[in-house]
Amino acid sequence: MNIETALKNAMTIEGALGAALVDYGSGMALGAIGGGRDLDLEVAAAGNTEVVRAKLRTLASLQLDDEIEDILITLKAQYHIIRLLKTPGGQLFLYLVLDRERANLALARFNLRRIEGEISL
Repeated sequence: MNIETALKNAMTIEGALGAALVDYGSGMALGAIGGGRDLDLEVAAAGNTEVVRAKLRTLASLQLDDEIEDILITLKAQYHIIRLLKTPGGQLFLYLVLDRERANLALARFNLRRIEGEISL
């Protein structure tokens, strides 16, 4: 599946408010869907790039032989899921924002993992 289809599939997850595919090497969104005035996905992509970079630096400093699957940020009204993709030479993550009242977090994580497995870049 291509980027557009992957993002459309992410938006079918119950409670989805916005989704983006982000290059954390540059901080740029390669594609985005949803969002709006209260959720600027371009700003979120750049900000969450710093979150990913900081966590990767921390893993390296701790000399942990492990990798990040996803990062979860919980707000009072939203969940923000950052799912790092395993792509050859890629520095990409899927970013999904969910309405906390309507979302099933476990199911959303499962669906992002499925989308990751089907995406082709």
